[in-house]
Amino acid sequence: MSEIHETIEKAQEGEHSQYFNRRIALLIAVLALFLSFSETLGKSAQTEAIDANVKSSDTWGFFQAKDIRRTTLNTAADQTALLAANVADPTAKVAIDKQIEAWRATAARYESDPKTGEGRKELAERAKQQEEERDLAMARYHHYELASAAFQVGIVLASAAVITGALALAWLGGALGLLGLALTLFGFFAPHALPLIAVL
Repeated sequence: MSEIHETIEKAQEGEHSQYFNRRIALLIAVLALFLSFSETLGKSAQTEAIDANVKSSDTWGFFQAKDIRRTTLNTAADQTALLAANVADPTAKVAIDKQIEAWRATAARYESDPKTGEGRKELAERAKQQEEERDLAMARYHHYELASAAFQVGIVLASAAVITGALALAWLGGALGLLGLALTLFGFFAPHALPLIAVL
């Protein structure tokens, strides 16, 4: 009779263990699914940040080139104006004044050129906008990276729960999965809502 009870107890333990393992396997599958989302979003945000950083750097380089050209033209105009003060020939003076005026007009165009959008003023605005895009993408990237870490640790803990049978590990893995999901959502919808993330 005791053998029958032992067999029944083992069968019940087996059913319970199978039920427990199925639920943990489902938890691991869900965590892996969300991990794939956070990894994909993270790579996309990282590429976006690199792209915006390169564009910003190029735009600031163009800004500096315009500044050097503008300074050179203004210096040439000022120097020529000083030298022209000693010129007595009215025809030469008119030609020099015309050249100085052309240099000053070009220097003014280098300062601001709304028509082409390639004046220093417009370039600075564009570079700042690209820096903001970079910073937003980096904030997203940091959220997604932390979310991926939470999902990965959650998967490890849930896997350990299958081996050990410790339900607490499964709960902790699930909690980390929820944390990872929250970080993914913050990264997608409000990356600047948690400024502490960037410090980590």
